[in-house]
Amino acid sequence: MKQGLSLRVSQHLALTPQLQQSIRLLQLSTLELSQEIEQMLDENPFLDKEFEEAPREEFGLDKADTPTRDDDAEAEPVREVPSLDGGMSEVTVDNTSSDTEPSVDGVAESWDGDGSVEFSADDSEWGGDAPASNSSNTANEDVADATELARSQESLTAHLHRQALALRLSETDRAALRYLIENLNDDGYLEDTLRSLAEGLGGDDEEQIEELEHRFQVALSLLQSLEPVGVGARTLAECLTLQLKALEPKGEEALQVRDTAINMCKQPMEMLAKRDFKRLAVMVGDSEANVKVAIALIARLEPKPGRRFADVERHVVVPDVLVTRVGKSTTAPKFRVALNPDVMPRLRVHDIYANALKGGKGEAHAGLQQRLQEARWFIKNIQQRFDTILRVSNAIAERQKNFFIHGELAMRPMVLREIAEELGLHESTISRVTTNKYMSTPFGTFELKYFFGSGLETDSGNNASSTAVRALIKQFVASENPKKPLSDNQLSEMLKEQGIECARRTVAKYREALRIAPTTLRKAL
Repeated sequence: MKQGLSLRVSQHLALTPQLQQSIRLLQLSTLELSQEIEQMLDENPFLDKEFEEAPREEFGLDKADTPTRDDDAEAEPVREVPSLDGGMSEVTVDNTSSDTEPSVDGVAESWDGDGSVEFSADDSEWGGDAPASNSSNTANEDVADATELARSQESLTAHLHRQALALRLSETDRAALRYLIENLNDDGYLEDTLRSLAEGLGGDDEEQIEELEHRFQVALSLLQSLEPVGVGARTLAECLTLQLKALEPKGEEALQVRDTAINMCKQPMEMLAKRDFKRLAVMVGDSEANVKVAIALIARLEPKPGRRFADVERHVVVPDVLVTRVGKSTTAPKFRVALNPDVMPRLRVHDIYANALKGGKGEAHAGLQQRLQEARWFIKNIQQRFDTILRVSNAIAERQKNFFIHGELAMRPMVLREIAEELGLHESTISRVTTNKYMSTPFGTFELKYFFGSGLETDSGNNASSTAVRALIKQFVASENPKKPLSDNQLSEMLKEQGIECARRTVAKYREALRIAPTTLRKAL
């Protein structure tokens, strides 16, 4: 083997720490971003959250990576950078915005500082013009905030504990009842067996385990007597049975129907779901007519007793983008797309700590300067994240303008590539932006991905959005005759009458995605 030297020129993409952070922040949801900001505030002393207006100098995007300059050099004038919460635009007007696609060029090689020991005049707050998230200056003070309502709602556990206080029990029975209440799931079911709960407390002492199991059996009877009826059940059948036994039927006929319903709950639940009247009638020894009435009675019961105590706060969606209609024009309506100020953080570089770095030297100073640069880049990447969300939202609103006027029936087919090509971004960037980001519209709040969908051919040669097709299916089912529900074949034929080619299997897939039951389960008794 002969050794030698050779030169080779090649290009490769290097993901610097700044670029990695920018990509990661872009794909975070609002809640995850809030957690990330709180963590950074704890770790970086130079990052600060602004709670009230104070005299300070603005921090601009163009100054985030300020080059080195001497202490006696003449300070350059600070350029004004528009605040993002003021970055509104009408979808009928072309929006000019800088390309926010993360670029390797111009990105620092590491988290090292810029070599300057002087605090730049523009290291201050970003998002300072955005009102605080807990601002009381709301458009309508009479409308209660959904999150506040959720916090004031009583949980299932608290509701049961409050009822347990009214019972005259010994300390042992009260403790056993409290333990069972704490082991209920969100739906009000007791998933663990009494034996397993006793073993978890009794250890290897068999006598103590049996004693605990007996106490839990007594406590379970007390628990199942509390409100809501059906709480503490181990299975769906037991939950329905508890509710049926709590009914007070009037008359022999109503009593017989209730008893039939109780007997039906002892049968496999699959038979109830399929509404196999003939087999159920044979198994419970009653007529088909009574079985149908009993099934109707069971259908009115609550399969999840803890549903109304569900933690609403976990299901509250805070939109990242707000789309509102401006003007009163009916011929050419216009819409304004803006970032939600409630989700925009108010961050700045801490003035006092950053000023303390002036003239400092040594390894400790270099480490602190690196942390200062981290804070600057973090603020820049957050601003870049919201700027990208706003640009993508504007492009979506422009292409789906008919949706904001007429609703989901007017949705047009659109794929990620169209938005990527229009904005000069990569499809993966659009995918990150539209995941777990929500837009508030006149027709409700939707994830940005909701506005993307494939197309189905129509008789006119155009394409219909799959979202619009699902909306049509939902509309057809809502207006069907309950005694003669529409089959998938019939729905397919009705779509063809609208000029949309949609196979039966595609209709079935859309119907299942909409959580619409099949024909047999939709049929009224």
